[in-house]
Amino acid sequence: MIHSPRPAHSPRNRFHRPPLTGPKRPPESRPVPPLAPGNIRIITLGGVEEIGKNMTAIEYEGDIIVIDAGLEFAGDEAPGVDYIIPDISYLEANKEKIRAVLVSHGHLDHIGGIPFVMPRIDNPIIYTRNLTSLMIKKRHEEFPHLPKLNINIVEKADKIRAGKLTIRFFGVTHTIPDSMGIAIETPYGLIVTPGDYKLEQEDGIPSAREEENYKMFDREKTLLLLCDSTNVENPGFSTPEKLVHKGLDELIKNTHGRLIIGTFASQFERMIKIIELVEKYGRRLVVEGRSMKTNIDVALTATMLKIKKDTIIPTTDIDRYPEDKIVVLATGAQGEEFAALMRMATGNHKNFKFKRGDTVILSSSIIPGNEKTVQKLKDNIARQGAKIIHYRTSETYIHSSGHGNREEIAWLHRKIKPKFFVPIHGHHYMLRVHAELAMELGLSEKNIVIPDNGSVIEISDIGQKIAALKETAAHRVVMVDGLGNSNVEEVVIRDRQMLAQDGMFVIIALIDVASGKIRKSPDIISRGFIYLKESQDLLRQVRLLTKKKIEESTAQMHPINFDYVKNAVRDEIGRYLYQKTHKRPIVLPVLIEV
Repeated sequence: MIHSPRPAHSPRNRFHRPPLTGPKRPPESRPVPPLAPGNIRIITLGGVEEIGKNMTAIEYEGDIIVIDAGLEFAGDEAPGVDYIIPDISYLEANKEKIRAVLVSHGHLDHIGGIPFVMPRIDNPIIYTRNLTSLMIKKRHEEFPHLPKLNINIVEKADKIRAGKLTIRFFGVTHTIPDSMGIAIETPYGLIVTPGDYKLEQEDGIPSAREEENYKMFDREKTLLLLCDSTNVENPGFSTPEKLVHKGLDELIKNTHGRLIIGTFASQFERMIKIIELVEKYGRRLVVEGRSMKTNIDVALTATMLKIKKDTIIPTTDIDRYPEDKIVVLATGAQGEEFAALMRMATGNHKNFKFKRGDTVILSSSIIPGNEKTVQKLKDNIARQGAKIIHYRTSETYIHSSGHGNREEIAWLHRKIKPKFFVPIHGHHYMLRVHAELAMELGLSEKNIVIPDNGSVIEISDIGQKIAALKETAAHRVVMVDGLGNSNVEEVVIRDRQMLAQDGMFVIIALIDVASGKIRKSPDIISRGFIYLKESQDLLRQVRLLTKKKIEESTAQMHPINFDYVKNAVRDEIGRYLYQKTHKRPIVLPVLIEV
């Protein structure tokens, strides 16, 4: 039967799952027993009850291989929390066994947890492909106090040795280049995960490149498949990205007036294609959004992109060119409050406002939960007279998912032919639908385990049996706040603890509303943190950092959003004070308009 940790006695649930009693168990309540010789252990540390914070560990004969270390963005239900990361208590307790961290690709739900995870597990070697390594390093620059990462570059078809295990890699298609699948050799067959993937195909026929990527499985025996479940409910095949490129080509070529394209900065291949099309049709590109600019820099460093000297222009130069020559590439298609598109739409962008004659392409799907914010974005744009082209209303393809639909998932199962199967990367319902698809394809129910975060799955009897243990690895919700603290509890309690232990640090600054500049050096009040007379050097640096952060934040903002600026100052100064003092005072910026 399919093993999955939910009650076995439900009349509507034919799948066996070890019973739970009450809420999720704390990490120390049921210690995981030692791994028996010859058995293989799979621990799903994240990514199987949500979309995000993907992390899985494979253990065999005293060696642990970790696959991915992602984050999940916190929602409104967790105020004061920026990210949620996997609970790595099991890895911390066994860090001397960790031989490698394998990273499948460069999206934050697979790399975002690295700065918080790696120092706690003694910074083992990371193996990944070139672009992913550059994205990991770029993100690590935000944490200068952390030790340097040890990253080894691999390519598809490479083999490495990690402890007693040999690991192989293969290419997969996703929305970001250099995505890779992973195959771990065991005495009983391969443990395979493609990571996030879709098929490069036309009318359901995979391309020659795709067949080449997966041809190793024509001759290999696969013991276990761990597979992406994101789009298993969507019938047929996903829209090929090349159709989106064709659609964008038509729109960039034929659209009159200014063209504004909102998309995810993580859509690397689409971002690169848009830049190529801008150059093809002699237009000029304005890039708005920090993450978009960062990823363009990374693509240039990776030599995946070449840009002519005059292609990208600053926002301030838009009026120097005919409107038919302007394309704006911006973040914020999900309606994020402070992202570029929303600031443009609400009139809070200093150098850009929508007007009649503009065309806005929202080249992204709506992430569940963002429906209201996207609708607000569209309303604000429409009020200013711009035309909106959205993937749900356009006859031209302007967006496709990076995850394969049901038929692509079925193709992968038939190609790999696993003995055992564990669905990953998705909410529980998605995993269950994926398990049912695997059964339709002929896999025995007893050879499938549907995991939860913290599930400990073992393959035993010389590779003949798979089951979830009743014991689980720790699986607390580990939250990270704006200061990089990954032990966030309830926010009010945390604030009280911080006040008692590390005090309060108040920064008072006078800001010229017209220019966004600071009128004079900020005043500072400290209570229970440091003695001001003995900390003049620290205070001098804080004043300089405050001035720099305020003026950076207000440079493209009109009118000034003081809540946003206060948050930016609080985060910047909080990080600096911790780096210098290892204390976390409550930082309270007080901004006075003059």
